[in-house]
Amino acid sequence: MRIVAGDHLLTVNPVDGSEIEPCPPGERRARPERRDLDERAELRRAAAAPRPSGTVLPELPMLERDEERERLARLLARGRSVRVTGPSGSGRSTLLDAVASDCERLAPDGVVRLTGYHRTPTDLLHDLYAAVFSAPLYRPDRAELLESVQEVGAVVVLDDIEFGGAALDEFLDATPECAFLISATPDVPAPSADSHLEEVFLSGLSRTAGLDLLERAARRPLAEDEASWAADLWFESEGLPLRFVQAGALLRQREALGDDASAREADGGSEAPLPSIAEAASPAALLAGPLGEAAQDALRFAVALGGECPHQAHLPALSADTHAEAALGELLGCGLVTPAGSHYRLAARVTAQLAEAGYADEDAGRAHTVARHYAWWAGHPSVAPERVAAEADAILAALTALIGSREAGHADAAVLLARAAAPAFAAALHWGAWERTVRHGQEAARLAGQVADEAYFHHELGVLALCTGNLDRARAELEASIGLRGVLADKRGTVAGRRALALVADRSPGSAMAGAFGASGGNRKGGDESSAAGAAPDDTATTIVTPKVAATTPMAAMGDPATTAVTAAVPAASRPAVTASTAPTALVGASTAASGPARPSGGSGGSGGKPRGPRRLAMRGTRRNVVAAAAGVLLVAVLGTVVTLGATSGDDSHNPADKVKPGRSASQRDDDKGLTADEPTSGTSQAPQPGLSGTPLTSTSPTAPSDSASPSDSTESGGPSSTSGTPSDTERPPSPPSSDPTTSDPRPTTKPPTSKPPTPTGEPTKPTPTTSSPTTTPSDDTSTTASAPTTHTAPSTASPVA
Repeated sequence: MRIVAGDHLLTVNPVDGSEIEPCPPGERRARPERRDLDERAELRRAAAAPRPSGTVLPELPMLERDEERERLARLLARGRSVRVTGPSGSGRSTLLDAVASDCERLAPDGVVRLTGYHRTPTDLLHDLYAAVFSAPLYRPDRAELLESVQEVGAVVVLDDIEFGGAALDEFLDATPECAFLISATPDVPAPSADSHLEEVFLSGLSRTAGLDLLERAARRPLAEDEASWAADLWFESEGLPLRFVQAGALLRQREALGDDASAREADGGSEAPLPSIAEAASPAALLAGPLGEAAQDALRFAVALGGECPHQAHLPALSADTHAEAALGELLGCGLVTPAGSHYRLAARVTAQLAEAGYADEDAGRAHTVARHYAWWAGHPSVAPERVAAEADAILAALTALIGSREAGHADAAVLLARAAAPAFAAALHWGAWERTVRHGQEAARLAGQVADEAYFHHELGVLALCTGNLDRARAELEASIGLRGVLADKRGTVAGRRALALVADRSPGSAMAGAFGASGGNRKGGDESSAAGAAPDDTATTIVTPKVAATTPMAAMGDPATTAVTAAVPAASRPAVTASTAPTALVGASTAASGPARPSGGSGGSGGKPRGPRRLAMRGTRRNVVAAAAGVLLVAVLGTVVTLGATSGDDSHNPADKVKPGRSASQRDDDKGLTADEPTSGTSQAPQPGLSGTPLTSTSPTAPSDSASPSDSTESGGPSSTSGTPSDTERPPSPPSSDPTTSDPRPTTKPPTSKPPTPTGEPTKPTPTTSSPTTTPSDDTSTTASAPTTHTAPSTASPVA
């Protein structure tokens, strides 16, 4: 299933883990439309707890709450928000239902019913968004969510809220156009003093109202002794309506026991006595005793799940009784269960009372049974994710019970249940339950020693954190998942984790990988931190791949003022500014890119002639033009280098072909990590080529590269290269330079060689001596390989130097 979550497209994958990617433009949802009145009514009916079948329940009125009802409706009509506080069993939910029916037409978006049971403020904001807007398979990000709920104008009835203080203030501030009717117990933190929230406290019923409610619950008038017993119960229970409902169930059971002739004969023919006040104060065990076997079995399952009742449709499969669906109606009629959102749970203090009566003896085994059943049911393809989400509280309770039991096989069952339920919660957009389920599954997998499942849950936690914008937690979870899957050689899972981790790196500001996967990454880092701090942020991400070329020795160091050096040593991971001179240069000696970053010479590489840092290319203006200009300058530098290499190559018949000779320069190929000697030129002899200033250069014999002139030899020596004209690893001295240049028609080389020259054959031609003196190549600062004297010509004349 594919879900659009903000700027991400989430594909729920229960096998290898959910996949996440940037949402393509075609998958983005249009602005959601508001639900109409009929859709809101249908949604409200679907969110209510289902009516139990099999038992006809009496309709009990709301007594002595008319004053509170009118006051709450009046405050809501003024746009005020109200918090109703009362103990469990005081009738808060009944009062909220009555007030909600009075405020149906107060707001443009009507009345929205929400439950705060096991809900965080973020969960409630998303529930409010889903209740007002129709957006299937779409979960807005935080910014869009806040923007949307600010436009909601509704009366929000929020029952059983579990947070207060600053969290409640933030929740109310996010929805300024809504009026809230909130119910909470006294143990929930109170709102802050400046929250502008009205407080209404519910007290118990009066003695008269208590007796009236008891008669309605017993479905008959009370006898004199029963009225006296009810007065004592009212004093002990402080008038809570739930106690009188449970007391009415006790009177009905007593009456039914009195009608049984066999039971009356067992008691000596006398009527069954009334329960004591202590028993009436804790009536759960007394009420559960006369119930049927299916109802008692349902109570045991509920106690094992911490008070959460499974849906009535699951009771036949759990208790192996085909008529167990009616058990929930029996429990509701006795006041042992109460609605909690879309399901039922045990009423206040009932769980503890039943546990004391022995209903918790087989908690671990029953939780294991529930987990196995829900794992099969949630993973069935015919079950919709929304149905699984309705059972979220029971599933989470089963996971909690299994993890705490520490019995054999329970952790494995928890892993199976978590893997089956987590994808359904994600697809149903119930992400609060999704997170809790995945965390329980990760702990269960750790206890069971199931590394593959533990890696899956780490991956799901990382994807969830990425969807919610928590990048640090997403990175930690995804790295843990990738590490575990790497140990297991799980290639598919590792690929899914690395894709998600790459997206985390793209979204992380200031990350080293920011910008590697898109334009939405963080700030890019260059080599010059000072210039990067003051530069304007880039609006787009641009990746420039710059090839490595060998650094050259400046001709100015050889006494040639008319020639300017071209620097082209570019680190592979940086984006430097490349500059070029207007005059071509000759390469002499040898150097490596490891001798340090090159320095820009002219001002042609930067904008406005300003020099750039050696490790960063400042992007300003139109990015495309800057990239094109940099590529052009780099091409000119490379072509000039190649032309110069061809111009300075010559022929020397006295030098052996396997050594680095004078007049040669060491060059670095693109596919070599070190420097090697130049390749020999084709043919047995080479015609002299004109110099850059029009002076013919000498021709030398072709030579072959030698292993002795590799960069490793010169680097291990620990000193600079020799400048005496003789390589350190050669046995024969080089031949003297020629005295006269060979005359030929000077033609400048217009195209660099594109293929490797063939191996020379035959005897080399003896060079003609020249009258110029040999010049040694300085290598103090740039050369790291063997070098030798080479000949050069004057830059301004076309005649040999005397």
